[in-house]
Amino acid sequence: MHRLLLALLLIAPMAWADVVAEDPQQRHMLEIAEKLRCAVCQNQSVAESDADLARDMRALIAEQLAAGRSDGQIIEYFRARYGDFVLMQPPRAGSGAPLWWLPPVLLLLGVGAAGWYLRRRLHDQDQV
Repeated sequence: MHRLLLALLLIAPMAWADVVAEDPQQRHMLEIAEKLRCAVCQNQSVAESDADLARDMRALIAEQLAAGRSDGQIIEYFRARYGDFVLMQPPRAGSGAPLWWLPPVLLLLGVGAAGWYLRRRLHDQDQV
């Protein structure tokens, strides 16, 4: 009986708790902000950053959403001002292409060099 009373006392405050309603406009702004990189932070999105510039960018995104601009228009607005750097996922063509193809090429070169080195080393040991 005491356990039931204790459980009711612990659960009762939840019945009077206010329900927090999420603002759809705020959620939409944060979704766009997650796609943009903070220009003054080390690899943080505008949504995550506490920098003054990121706060200004979030406010600007909210203003543009209120003005009826689309996600693409808003992202293009920031891209025109900051270049491809502002995008969390740079384009796969143009200036962003090396960011996509250079890592696999370097990995293949590294694996090839390691294989060549190991073969040569094994061949040298066989001759001794």
